[in-house]
Amino acid sequence: MPQSGRPSLHLVSDSTGETLYAMGKAALARFAGTDVAIHMSVFVRSDADVETTLRRISAHPGPVFHTLVDPVHRARVDEAARAAGQETVAVLDPVVDCLARHLGRAPEHRPGMQHRLNDAYFERIAALDFAIAFDDGALGERLKAAHVILTGVSRTSKTPTCIYLAYRGIKAANMPLVPRREPDPAFFEAMAAGIPVIGLTASPARLAQVRSQRLEALGDRSHDYADIEQIRAEVADARLFFQRHGIPVIDVTRRSIEETAAEIQAILHAGAGNVE
Repeated sequence: MPQSGRPSLHLVSDSTGETLYAMGKAALARFAGTDVAIHMSVFVRSDADVETTLRRISAHPGPVFHTLVDPVHRARVDEAARAAGQETVAVLDPVVDCLARHLGRAPEHRPGMQHRLNDAYFERIAALDFAIAFDDGALGERLKAAHVILTGVSRTSKTPTCIYLAYRGIKAANMPLVPRREPDPAFFEAMAAGIPVIGLTASPARLAQVRSQRLEALGDRSHDYADIEQIRAEVADARLFFQRHGIPVIDVTRRSIEETAAEIQAILHAGAGNVE
């Protein structure tokens, strides 16, 4: 451990580092309360990039997690880390080795292959465009092109969940439930056409807190948007709406966007709305 008392962790990638960062954060979550300095080295693809990374490791000794595919660069990082008395972990190796045995073929050794401009990439871009175009109930006839419709009262995380799902290539539309107003007819037409609908809800106390923060940010303190009694009525009406139309419900009160999206994907995969 460094003299400062704050341990370091190096994440070295020959691409964007997103996969590595997610894995590192997931592992660190098992050590709650530990303050770790994360040193990111991304797009490490040249000898000069490797040298810069090695200097960083030398200046801040700590374990090295990497996803490098170039064997020469891997060897140099491993050697430098060992010389500094630090461990290295090629985090994808066990998974790639398992797949190689299962598929009966050797993996390709080119960096950034998960970010290729292939059909899946363009599907994600199309899904993002879709999520933005249909945010906050901008429905119309094209709603029938959605893979799933998310509905619920205001501030139940519909928009960020739609955006997150879009990154997974899922076209999600947002249909807000507005007090004393019937949903757009296009919504019922999409339901009749077989488009899956999932309701999002949250505790009135949580919604009141989030809405109050929203009003404060807007400088509006006179609006009844954050009134707890009104919110209770909205949530109760939404529950009845979901029940009346047979809509599955996810309570997002204590769920992250990632957890909500995972549950939505599980519902889609379990039913006719399967999205691959």
